[in-house]
Amino acid sequence: MRITQGAFSFLPDLTDAQIAAQVEYCLVQGWAVSIEYTDDPHPRNTYWSMWGHPMFDLVDPAGVMSELAECRATWPDRYIRINAFDSMHGWETMRMSFLVNRPAHEPGFRLVRQEGEGRVVRYTLESYAVVRAPEGERYTA
Repeated sequence: MRITQGAFSFLPDLTDAQIAAQVEYCLVQGWAVSIEYTDDPHPRNTYWSMWGHPMFDLVDPAGVMSELAECRATWPDRYIRINAFDSMHGWETMRMSFLVNRPAHEPGFRLVRQEGEGRVVRYTLESYAVVRAPEGERYTA
């Protein structure tokens, strides 16, 4: 299963040159760039672990690419994304987010059915990544 979250997720994985071009676009817009990673890409898991600090006032994408290379070296089996925030109007708004790293094996999700009183049936998604490691060992950073 291929996770499709953020911009460009239906395209083939971006090369480093393509990632640098997108980062340069973000920097030209004046957006702050940050890098995040996770092993649980559930759509409701919006709070991924942040790699370093948000990078404000950069003018060259090489700084972001250097941080990305370090994050990939440390977490090669995790999902890694780049976020771009616009703080021009006094509040931070995410303008762009896209995946830049995927694990070799993407475990995917399963649909869980829950029956309630009467004919009430609810469905939810459960990430296989959650059950692959015991509690307490999933979030080691």
